[in-house]
Amino acid sequence: MKFLKIVLPAVFLFSVTANVFAADDVNSDAVLSDELKRAKAFNDKMIYVPPKPFKLADAGTEKWVNYQKYGEFQNVGTKDYKYVISDSEGLRAASGEGVFPNTQNVLNDPQYKKYLNSKKLEGKYWDFVNNDDYQANFYKWATTREDPGVKQYFTAVALDRAGNWEQAIKAYYAILVFFPKTIGWTQWQTPWYISPVAISRIKYLTALHPEIGVKLVGAKIIIENVYDNDVKNDVFIIDPGWLVPATAKDFETKTIDLSKIKIKKTVGKGKVKLVQYKNNNFQLIVDGKQFTVKGVSYDANKVGVSPVNGTLKNNRDWSWEDANSNGKTDAPFDAWVDTNRNDKQESYEKPVGDFALLKAMGANTLRVFHHYELNKEALKEGYEKYGFMYMMTDFLGAYAVDSGATWAEGTDYSNPVHQKNMLASIRKMVEDYKDEPYILMWVLGNENNYGVANNANKNPEAFYKFANKAAKLIKKLDPQKRPVAINNGDTLYLDIFAKNSPDIDIFGFNSYRGEQGFGNIWQDIANVSGKAALVTEYGTPAYAKGWSVARTEEGQASYHKGYWTDIENNLGGVEGGWGNSLGGVIFQWVDEWWKAEGDSDPAVHDTHLQTQGAFLDGGGYEEWYGITSQGNGKNSPFERQLRKAYFLYMDLWNK
Repeated sequence: MKFLKIVLPAVFLFSVTANVFAADDVNSDAVLSDELKRAKAFNDKMIYVPPKPFKLADAGTEKWVNYQKYGEFQNVGTKDYKYVISDSEGLRAASGEGVFPNTQNVLNDPQYKKYLNSKKLEGKYWDFVNNDDYQANFYKWATTREDPGVKQYFTAVALDRAGNWEQAIKAYYAILVFFPKTIGWTQWQTPWYISPVAISRIKYLTALHPEIGVKLVGAKIIIENVYDNDVKNDVFIIDPGWLVPATAKDFETKTIDLSKIKIKKTVGKGKVKLVQYKNNNFQLIVDGKQFTVKGVSYDANKVGVSPVNGTLKNNRDWSWEDANSNGKTDAPFDAWVDTNRNDKQESYEKPVGDFALLKAMGANTLRVFHHYELNKEALKEGYEKYGFMYMMTDFLGAYAVDSGATWAEGTDYSNPVHQKNMLASIRKMVEDYKDEPYILMWVLGNENNYGVANNANKNPEAFYKFANKAAKLIKKLDPQKRPVAINNGDTLYLDIFAKNSPDIDIFGFNSYRGEQGFGNIWQDIANVSGKAALVTEYGTPAYAKGWSVARTEEGQASYHKGYWTDIENNLGGVEGGWGNSLGGVIFQWVDEWWKAEGDSDPAVHDTHLQTQGAFLDGGGYEEWYGITSQGNGKNSPFERQLRKAYFLYMDLWNK
């Protein structure tokens, strides 16, 4: 997510009471096991019980609408697709209230009339998206005047969140049948394509709840020219697919034996290799074994400091801090688990360290940035003792880092001086780390294409050409020729990347599309670039306005489960996926208290809304993305409260 400019050299402000226990004084494995058991037991007592689904007055005469009875699908799989209704009355009856073309029956719903008369439906319909009264949301959207595709989508969302999953699936599928070209708009006035999301929600719900007894097959929405934010040149190739009967067995993962598939291309000459097979599946191979990136974005820094006021270099300082002066780096090796979340270190809550917690969770990769000299001894111990590989990253001029530009000026990717400075930074990174056995890959940038203190959004061709130049330099300097990845913001300018960055091996992307996963990203990357794909950031805040801790943490865990399931379903060797996924990187390990906008106090865990998107209550609260927290901050940087998502990954990543 967001990185802010560093305006002054870091000044370390240590006011934490020294950690009274030394990690070497305890049997670390036994202590870790005990602390995890206590923390898990405490978490299991935090339970959120969602409300029961509301009763629909008219759920339709057919559980799953047989559209062929009521009309004709024409030109399926082409840009001229359409569905022509021949029996409107029959289709309305089959669909039920809230599902197009049944737009009127909701007006006869007794509960709708009750809500209307009690004035529960007053206000703007956009206020009925993340409202906790799902029944009110349903009635508001089912009766509002909006673009019919947008209206159908948010009607489906209301049903979905209420637990009325069968009617929600019917509503989502109606989007594919009638409104596959619908476009909404984000807060940044960028296009948001609704039909691919509808496909993802149907697949997510039917797999999560196989008892529903249906599966979507054959659905495919290909949108040509989609990567430039200009909707006027979009071309939609549409196949709505079919809802077919299914059982739990139909959702079981099936694999492909890639050892029987010939290899098309190999990148890498040493410990790490990226293999592309003839069927265009990809795998990372480390020490001769398949390696799925189970990664975490790691920069566990002290509460109360910030790069905004020059008291923190957030990508570096975590690797050097030793506030208790015991000769160990604080967060990686001295963090302790607040098992009962009382913000006090009990006698049995001895230090275990983040690295031990990460290993127990199943993580095998940390994403780090080389700027400002990381503590290589800490990285080395992470590799030798805990088995971590590292995605070593250079900002490539994002946030004006190492380009020589000011923040206001921004990096100019066509400026020879800026290019020279950035290539010097790349050279330093590779020369510093090329002989280290723990480098998994080299990563270029961090959402540069969004144009924060750089001009990649205005001149993407220059940016991706320069990124390719940087990749060629890396391959020249690295004797092991390890893979090089770009770190894009979602798929914006994917087509320009594909044309201008042939020497980059992996299309990495930061993406926050919602608990259903990443939608058509895998398809798009495969079709447009032919590259391997890696999620370089994903996650959601563990905060939502007015929600209980139990509800937010269960919600965060649900999002992470959906994201990781989608990543796994598209790994190389998994049948039915795109085979180009290499894994993903959780954003992030622990909350960062400095990230709120403006004059926010880094000693306060800020709950102001920074962005809007596919998050728990629609809010991207920048200071709450961690799957662990630092409690009330008074024991920072040592205290760790392990959220429910942490234990989710213990299950997902250790199976």
